Amino acid sequence: MGLQINTNLASLNAQRQLSKNQNRLEHAQAALASGKRIVNAADDAAGLAISENIRGQTVGIRQARNNANNATSLIQISEGGLNEINNILIRLRELGVQAASDTVSDTEREFLNQEASQLIEESERIAQSTRFGNKELLNGSGEELEYHVGPFAGEENVIRYKIEADATTNNLGIDGVDISSKDGARDTLSAVDEAIQTLGSMRADFGAVQSRLQVTVSNLDIQYENLSAAKSRIADADIAHETAELASASILQNAAVGVLANANQNGNAALRLIG
Repeated sequence: MGLQINTNLASLNAQRQLSKNQNRLEHAQAALASGKRIVNAADDAAGLAISENIRGQTVGIRQARNNANNATSLIQISEGGLNEINNILIRLRELGVQAASDTVSDTEREFLNQEASQLIEESERIAQSTRFGNKELLNGSGEELEYHVGPFAGEENVIRYKIEADATTNNLGIDGVDISSKDGARDTLSAVDEAIQTLGSMRADFGAVQSRLQVTVSNLDIQYENLSAAKSRIADADIAHETAELASASILQNAAVGVLANANQNGNAALRLIG
């Protein structure tokens, strides 16, 4: 090829290679800075779509897990209230046994009855005041709750539970307890035994739904872990590969700059012929 002044093909080629290596360098830097293999959609359009869909699903699963944990908290608060009422029933039974014996006089039975009355009032207060937010839990309100425990909109992502626990003293049959006499104390024992059985049924119901929610949370944890791994394989940068790309592109960029500088001097040879 002869000497040319108007078109420096060597320079154009060096510029093209320099631009190419500059793009590689910038892409490697962006990948290392962000930790993502797909810096822009052009890198992997299908992979980007899949990874973003998985990202949306994992965010939904994380919130669904929070929902399930909050539902568990609601159940635990309910069961905690029932546990305290159960303790009150046990104490009432103890007082009833004590009052049923002639080892205490009628005067002392009155004292025992005062404690029993206070315990019954406290039992009713617990039943009426135990709440999660504005949800009444132990007064037999019968509200049906829906827990959304999945990332999608289908019915299979909803757990429904109706709060049927009624731990009021009227429902337990202890609102009329009176241990100021031996006969009343013995009647109290029967009433308290029935109340303990009724309360046990309520606690078993809460325990069953709590067990289900624990399985739900465990399943969501497994889904979140596996989906996060899948997203990582698609979208996360391979640091070893990107650092190698960065080093290679940096070296080639420096080489291209040197070649371009030399190519830009090619026209000087033609000028010497003219002179």
